[in-house]
Amino acid sequence: MITSADYAVIVLYFLFILLAGVLFRKFLSNTSDYFRGGGKMFWWMTGSSAFMTQFSAWTFIGAASKAYNDGPIILTIFVANAVGFFINYLLLAPMLRQTRVITAIQAVRLRLGKGNEQFYTWMNIPIGLIYAAIWLNAVGKFFTQAFPGFELVETIVALGLIVIVVSVVGGAWAVSATDFIQLTLLMLVTIVAAGFSLHAVGGPRELISNLPQESALGNDVTIPLLAFFWMLTVLLKQIISTNSMTNANRYLSARDSSHARKAALLASILFLFGSIIWFIPPMAASILYPDIANEVSANFKNPSELAYVVMAQNILPNGMIGLFIVGMFAATMSSMDTGLNKNAGYFVVNFYQPILRKKASEKELFWAGNLASLVMGLLVIGIALYLEVLAGQGDGKGLFEIMLNFGAIVAVPIAVPVILCLFVRNTPDWAGWSCALVGVLTALLMKHVLNVEWFEGVFGLELTAREKGDYVYIITVLLNVTLVTGWFFFTRLFYKGYSEVRQKEVDQFWSDIHRPVEADETTSELDGPQCRIIGWMATVFGVFMLLLMVIIPNDLLGRSAFLFCGGILLAVGGLLLNSAKRADARHADRIAD
Repeated sequence: MITSADYAVIVLYFLFILLAGVLFRKFLSNTSDYFRGGGKMFWWMTGSSAFMTQFSAWTFIGAASKAYNDGPIILTIFVANAVGFFINYLLLAPMLRQTRVITAIQAVRLRLGKGNEQFYTWMNIPIGLIYAAIWLNAVGKFFTQAFPGFELVETIVALGLIVIVVSVVGGAWAVSATDFIQLTLLMLVTIVAAGFSLHAVGGPRELISNLPQESALGNDVTIPLLAFFWMLTVLLKQIISTNSMTNANRYLSARDSSHARKAALLASILFLFGSIIWFIPPMAASILYPDIANEVSANFKNPSELAYVVMAQNILPNGMIGLFIVGMFAATMSSMDTGLNKNAGYFVVNFYQPILRKKASEKELFWAGNLASLVMGLLVIGIALYLEVLAGQGDGKGLFEIMLNFGAIVAVPIAVPVILCLFVRNTPDWAGWSCALVGVLTALLMKHVLNVEWFEGVFGLELTAREKGDYVYIITVLLNVTLVTGWFFFTRLFYKGYSEVRQKEVDQFWSDIHRPVEADETTSELDGPQCRIIGWMATVFGVFMLLLMVIIPNDLLGRSAFLFCGGILLAVGGLLLNSAKRADARHADRIAD
């Protein structure tokens, strides 16, 4: 049941998020500040944003459905993300920061030329909008279940508009600052949900021993080797998606190369830790609520997508459901607002300025970024609503399958060449866009030739519905990676050198990515303010949680949940406020010297 305390938590959260947009507005003076925080952010802000960009409420809707139906195999995706970010830590995070650009597509332009700048701009903007729409659709479904009486359309529109306001007003600074606060809230509430779920089923041993799945690989598995191939393919795909040059935005905001590396390590650790706790509630739901359809509205075509919601409503203490709702909204808001800011940057920096307004002033570009963020947000809302129309047509696919297949068909072929071009020299510029076209042809080959029917006929098999989906994912990713990689190296046969102008650009690119970025006194001027604002936000929210512990009637276990959340928030706030004092002192010393 939703209480007045839950509503108070939600209202306070929204006020904090909107306040962050206003407070960080003063940090903005140009397009670099608006789209990447001027490259002045600490590793914990950059790392939080990197993590939250890869994360969304889809985890608690689509992925939770997979956990409910098939058990621990879902961990593959999130462990793969941890591996991908660890590779960032070892190698790519400092390299991407050292491109010294405002948007990732500017790095693509230096390495692969003007044609690929436009190609990747207009490939990434639609993809980013669709991903954000999938996330918004997912969190909209969550809210309609958590708040009976809310209409899905109204919820999607309202949440989308809140995200737009924060993104437009505060730019990258507000986005990253709220990402840190939202990450903290998200991890706290999911730890609480996991703990109460384990308590409900009798502990970790009982959870594992009572899982209803047929095996560790899940249900409907007649060919275990196919499930293992699915796991390996997921690992490959997530490593590709987390290491693409088009994701350089994650680290361009870091104050130097060292902070970029630390940010990647933080994201890796968070995904590894999160993989352990996030899916305990939906797996517990498969034990406690084996027929989940009886627990949710008949309007939902995929009831298992609300397994997390059902558990939260039944196990969390009084007043805690509000924090849970905040955590779910935070998961999508962080992904969506980062996507809006990034896509707006692509439009303004990589299209508007070089193509439409070559002599545009910095002020004009800044306001163009504001307008672009607004338009991108409205488009995301429209696409999210259209996804619901598609779902209503009933092809049986849930958000889990939509998300995976979309990434396999579209994201992989455009990511592979911009990973390889970080290491392979002497390729013609057209290698970039032509690889993506090979990926499109690969998708057509998979659909019309190497499809499920072909596989079943050749090997004399009859796949289950789940295995058919796994096969489509496997063949799409593997064919894309193999053929696109082969084509990329094949294009080297046609390399005839660059023009003088292009050669200077390419030489500069190779020089930059191997030359560390070091922070200076102009970078440190915002060290104190960024710590102070976020520190006070965490402190106030922590005090509020402790107040709820006192005034809301709960048993000792329920009160301990509020004590845990409030105590952690106060500790985080105190550490940041202390860091702000030290940062101010360091900056004063630098100025004095």
